[in-house]
Order: sequence, then structure tokens, then C-alpha cells
Amino acid sequence: MTATAPVRRLAAALTPDDLPAYLYDLAALRAHAAAVRAALPARVELYYAAKANPEPPVLAALRGAVDGYEVASGGEAAHVAAVVPGARLAFGGPGKTPAEIAAAVRSGVHRWHLESEQELHLLADALADHPDAGADVLLRANLPLDPGALDSVALTMGGRPTPFGLDPDRVEHCVRLLAGPLGRRIRLRGIHAHLASGLSADRQTALAGHIVDWSAGLARRHGLALDEVNVGGGMAVDYADPGARFDWTAFGTGLAKLLDRHPGLTLRIEPGRALTAYCGWYATQVLDVKHSHGEDFAVVRGGTHHLRTPATRGHDQPFEVLPVEHWPHPWPRPAARTGRATLAGQLCTPKDVLAHRAPAPGLRAGDRVLFAMAGAYAWNISHHDFLMHPRPGFHHLDEAPPGS
Repeated sequence: MTATAPVRRLAAALTPDDLPAYLYDLAALRAHAAAVRAALPARVELYYAAKANPEPPVLAALRGAVDGYEVASGGEAAHVAAVVPGARLAFGGPGKTPAEIAAAVRSGVHRWHLESEQELHLLADALADHPDAGADVLLRANLPLDPGALDSVALTMGGRPTPFGLDPDRVEHCVRLLAGPLGRRIRLRGIHAHLASGLSADRQTALAGHIVDWSAGLARRHGLALDEVNVGGGMAVDYADPGARFDWTAFGTGLAKLLDRHPGLTLRIEPGRALTAYCGWYATQVLDVKHSHGEDFAVVRGGTHHLRTPATRGHDQPFEVLPVEHWPHPWPRPAARTGRATLAGQLCTPKDVLAHRAPAPGLRAGDRVLFAMAGAYAWNISHHDFLMHPRPGFHHLDEAPPGS
């Protein structure tokens, strides 16, 4: 994945002391989000999972393309509400505290994704202090799946024992509770089921069909209208093939066929990584190139305390090299000898690796490196203060492409 022209220009212009830095191409982000929105049927609402990248310019850039934002903590809810005032918020995530729930009741969220019976009762308690308030909720279900349905999936949050959501029998129990006094202030709108991440369009469509069919059966058993089903996010992002993209057109076509079977239903999806991963780059500089036991190692400014994703997911972060011809020192310039190099950071741990034995012919100390696909689950999930290196810079580019 080659960086956009504005990103390459800025990466080349920054001084060594300005590196490492995160570079976000907001124009590219808006174009990608608009294409995703255009591929989806009108009755599919698109929410952005803010946990993927809560940078304020990123949240603001998405506002024109998304119907709302999914937040997973009280802190995220307050942050997103401040950055995009008036935007619809869906409050999910396990382990909501009483204080978070009370604050969200005061501020007013559009939808609640309730993970347990405990959360249902906590919400009812919080509403008791606000006689004029109500809450629209989706019950998060941990649905059974056929054996092997989630084999080879990067992350699984359902279909097996997990801390996420309610088992089907507990969903039924909560529906019965909401048919009683609790239902006067808490309105059941539908079901939420985010079961896995890393799915292709065909598997994502099949999973959505399973969730909707199960939800329709629940509605029939309890005499409910099936208004809304949130099938979550988890659209595949392939770090090994940066040019590959989730097939949003095929997914939209599949969802349209699913909606044809349920005329009154609104579907909701909440991707995070698949929206923002491609708009961010982590720019840095090669500090040294070392030859060790027959292999080349390039040590770069920064490392996995800034960009934790490759270490946590066990992949190589894709990158490109921006050669720098100027060498200001009188001694020989360290350079890779083998045509491949492991790109490591500055931390005192062998786990601080961004790419293993990657093609890097002629890589030299002083060259710039642009790590692609760094727009999601990168800086915001990293262990920033380990070894107390300087924090990276942040640059948000908003250049419109020529002819736009």
C-alpha cells in the first residue's frame, strides 16, 4: 500500500527530530467512508466504532458519512459527544459502571447495548433519578454457532464462552423483565450481536443472516415487533495484503437481500478498523542498521510502544522506504546487506518488532520508513510510557485530490 502524495510529501519534509509521527489523510478517509456508505442499502445504518481511533479530527471527518458512533466506555461517550456534538451515540461494552450509566442517562445516548441483567437493573436505577428520561436498548446476544463457523477468525467475541453479551436463555429472561414494570422506562428496540472480527464479505453476510433469523424467532416467541438488529463490525482488514479491501459492494447486496425478507427491519453495522486503518501512517527514521548472526536489523525511532498492533496481532506491519541520500557523518553509512531486514524499535525487549525479515534492499541508516495501515488500533492501544521515549507527533492532512 503506497502512501498518498500528501503523506509522502510531509514524511519527506519532517526533520529527524519531528519523527516518529502519525500522519492521517482525512480526505482519503472521507472518500473511503463515503464509498462504504454508498455501498450499503438505505435501511442499513452505519456507526463508527470509536475505539478503533478516537482522534478528534478523525471523528469529525467521519461525521458526514456515518449515522452515529459506537462508544464502549463513559470516557469514550464524553469524548465523542464533545468532538461531534449532537451525534447519535450507541453505548456498548461490558462492565459499565453505575457512574458511567448515570452520566450517560444525563447526557442522553441514542441506543444502549446491554450486556447483562445487571446492566439492565443498573440502567433502571439510574433512570429512577430522572423521571422524564427513558432509554432505548438492544440486548447483546452471545448466539450459538455451528462448529467451525468462526475457525481462522482473528478475534471471536461470541459463539463460545466469553464475557460478552447474554446467552440466549438470559436474553429471553431480559425480554420477560422488560415486558413488566421495567419496560415502562426502558424500551426494547432489538438485538445486538457482535460475534467476531476479521470476516470476509460472504462470511459477514452469512453471520448477519444468522443473527437476524435468530432475532426474528425471538420476536415471534414474545409477540414483539422486530425493529432493529445490530450485527456489529469485524470486517476483515488484511495486513499481509495491504491492497486487499473488504468487499463492501457484495456485503451491501447481501444485506439488501436479507432486508427484503424483513420489510420493517432496520439493520445497523459498526465497523472501526475497516473504516480508518487505511488513512493512517506511522512515519519514522532508521537510526541504525546492524548485521547479527547472518541477518540484518534496522533500528527505527519509536517502536511498538507507539504502534502496538503488529506485536499484539502477530503480523508484520506493511511499510515503504523513502530513501534519504544525504549522510552527514564522516564514518561509513550502515546499510542492509542481505536484501531483507527486521525493523525493530528502540525498546529493550525482543518483542519490539514492527516487521520481521521484510524485503528491504539497500535500506540505510537515515532513510525514512512509512508504516501503512496505522489508522486504527495503533497509538490509542499502545503502552506509551514504557522507557519514556518522546511521544510521536500527529499531523492531520486534508488536501483534496486534484480535480476534486
